[in-house]
Amino acid sequence: MADYDIIVIGSGPGGYIAAIRAAQLGFRTAIVEREHLAGICSNWGCIPTKALLRSAEILHYGQHAKDYGLTLEGSFKADLDAIVKRSRGIAARMNNGVQFLMKKNKVDVIWGEAKLTKPGTIVVAPTKKPAMQPQTPPPKNAKGEGTYTADHIIVATGARPRALPGLEPDGKLIWTYFESMVPAKMPKSLLVMGSGAIGIEFASFYRTMGVEVTVVEVLPQVVPVEDAEIGAFARKAFEKQGMKIITGAKVTKVEKGADSVTAHIEDDKGGKQTITADRMISAVGVVGNIENLGLDALGVKTDRGCIVIDDLCRTNVKGVYAIGDVAGPPMLAHKAEHEAVICVEAIKGLHPHPMDKLMIPGCTYCHPQIASVGLTEAKAKAAGHEIKVGRFNFVANGKAVALGEDSGMAKTIFDARTGKLLGAHLVGPEVTELIQGFVVAMNLETTEEELMHTIFPHPTLSEVMKESVLDAYGKVLNA
Repeated sequence: MADYDIIVIGSGPGGYIAAIRAAQLGFRTAIVEREHLAGICSNWGCIPTKALLRSAEILHYGQHAKDYGLTLEGSFKADLDAIVKRSRGIAARMNNGVQFLMKKNKVDVIWGEAKLTKPGTIVVAPTKKPAMQPQTPPPKNAKGEGTYTADHIIVATGARPRALPGLEPDGKLIWTYFESMVPAKMPKSLLVMGSGAIGIEFASFYRTMGVEVTVVEVLPQVVPVEDAEIGAFARKAFEKQGMKIITGAKVTKVEKGADSVTAHIEDDKGGKQTITADRMISAVGVVGNIENLGLDALGVKTDRGCIVIDDLCRTNVKGVYAIGDVAGPPMLAHKAEHEAVICVEAIKGLHPHPMDKLMIPGCTYCHPQIASVGLTEAKAKAAGHEIKVGRFNFVANGKAVALGEDSGMAKTIFDARTGKLLGAHLVGPEVTELIQGFVVAMNLETTEEELMHTIFPHPTLSEVMKESVLDAYGKVLNA
């Protein structure tokens, strides 16, 4: 008899959710972690970055207090040490929360680095790879090195920052998102390489903190995965804040000084320039953690740094599964969590619905926020749809005006023949909270008529959602 029914390798959002759901379904479950219980997301990613961004947001409001009829007496300035301490404290709280959940659900925690030696068997050794940041301590009752067996093994080892040859982060002058979260001092100038969610969130944080920020993006559009119209709107907002953005360009070389970097930049037309900054952030994506897991020896198929899976998270080797970032894009925590449930319920024989990647929302917590789900306008046309497009600006929304946050827009895309909602794209205040309304609508196969008949409360930011639907069909009321 195997030691466990299910062993999960990696305790990030995908891993710990898989372990909890497995325990709920009666499986004898263990989870293996080598560095941070709760994974990168809670310790060095999703959650602590939002804490930093919240501090920047409060700073922004304080600096614009007069806009709200308020006068702040005395100085109002950022305390970097306190901001970082708050962020790290929140990360620790999340780590402790997952420890509690493992104990509550009777999931054994095995501390160390796991390697598959054959289907159903792993060997756990002490962590050899130094942590990119100091390890969080293991739970007091964690198991250690040894050989463990399970009928099913789920790989949820996540991803790490991608490094470009010749532009590798060094932790001092060229940062990844790890170093960006705990700066010893605030740089006066910053170059951000890459304008995806990670790059643009840090660009937004540091710009709000008063840093001179330049963003370099190799593609023609800032936040390139977003709808082109949303990207253009966001770019204008970022530039209005004083951010310098260079698109269609790449960093070809970096020269390091004693306390600065000089980046050589070449655009797609052959133009060249150099930019010197105190620090540079490399935010050019992530790559799956597939090394040293024994995958090659078992014959587990991989592709471009990720494990290949089917729609129920099964690899080509029986009894071996993969979920989350290590299983490929989109590399989002909520995608990992959903895959975790699908994977475990499939093992149980509950016949879960495969995940529809078109219904995975994306959120970027810059200022202004960006959120989207489904097809962009360009992709909808490329897929052969005849479409109807609606738009509505926050400047015509009473709640946004009252909040003093009236810069933004909502955009909806419908199939002209069926009325099916194909995509929704928002930029503006709290849109990361609004997008779930469109996600639910798409999941329920809602049509434009049903959305039009839905009563949205007033005054709320959510009214821009309905107005954008109305606009697509020539019925907009407040514009």
